[in-house]
Amino acid sequence: MPLPKAELHLHIEGTLEPELAFTLAHRNGITLPYTTVADLRAAYDFTDLQSFLDLYYALTDVLRTEADFTDLTRAYLTRAAAQGVRHAEIFFDPQAHTARGITMDTVVNGITAALDTSETDHGISTHLILCFLRDRPAAEAMDTLDAARPHLDRIIGVGLDSAEVGHPPTKFTDVFAAAREAGLRLVAHAGEEGPADYIRQALDLGVERIDHGIRCLDDPDLLAHLAATRTPLTVCPLSNVRLRAVDTLADHPLPALMDAGLLVTVNSDDPAYFGGYVDDNYRALAEHLHLDRERLRTLARNSFEASFLPRDRKDALIALVDAH
Repeated sequence: MPLPKAELHLHIEGTLEPELAFTLAHRNGITLPYTTVADLRAAYDFTDLQSFLDLYYALTDVLRTEADFTDLTRAYLTRAAAQGVRHAEIFFDPQAHTARGITMDTVVNGITAALDTSETDHGISTHLILCFLRDRPAAEAMDTLDAARPHLDRIIGVGLDSAEVGHPPTKFTDVFAAAREAGLRLVAHAGEEGPADYIRQALDLGVERIDHGIRCLDDPDLLAHLAATRTPLTVCPLSNVRLRAVDTLADHPLPALMDAGLLVTVNSDDPAYFGGYVDDNYRALAEHLHLDRERLRTLARNSFEASFLPRDRKDALIALVDAH
């Protein structure tokens, strides 16, 4: 039985397995530019972040109805339960759908239909985080936040994702301020392909958690600050290797981040595309970085500590790790 854990960096659109993509394409009368599941899976071979994003956004076209989003989310939750996930804070990208004419209502209602029964069906508590696409205009992000306001009782926070280089967090200062005023929690992708300064900028926006963040090792003062403030990093090892941010898993800086005293968590990012779900990442770290059982327990404890759960729920879940 896998270690109990939380997953804090998971894009629901990135859980679209090829088999489900073909099922939804057939349901919605869409012809994919691939003839078989094997052909599509072979396309999941990326040279960098942008090559991944090109396919990722193309395949979102099969998501058209509430039922599609519900089926996608339920498929993830089923896999996550088998991987030991007890709590998931799930990202979604509304602009990838509203740009295609899919309404915010369709997206949120479809996802939350699955989340609403997740604890009963899968033993997984959930939070939903709306992400802004950083390669789109900041004004569009503000429009997206406004469109989401009727659903903020079902959304715990906002994040920032998509192509990082050339799109610094400061571009979104106003929309993050508006989200904070609306009572939302703040996270942001920073320091994956972009420089360590993007992490500093994200912190200046008031974010509570840095998604990826591995480039903090390039800035000793920033590294010390992250350790002192216990600012969590949601690291995604298999993703980093698949997108060439790190050459091999054996070269991954996760042990160095832990040794520097950072609150590091392990997550799967876009697992359908990157070769593994969250416990697959844990097992890969054990194999390639020789992390022992106690280091893996520390990562699992960290995942609950870094979550947006209330203190009593965190403590109860951490106790499960200790007892495992």
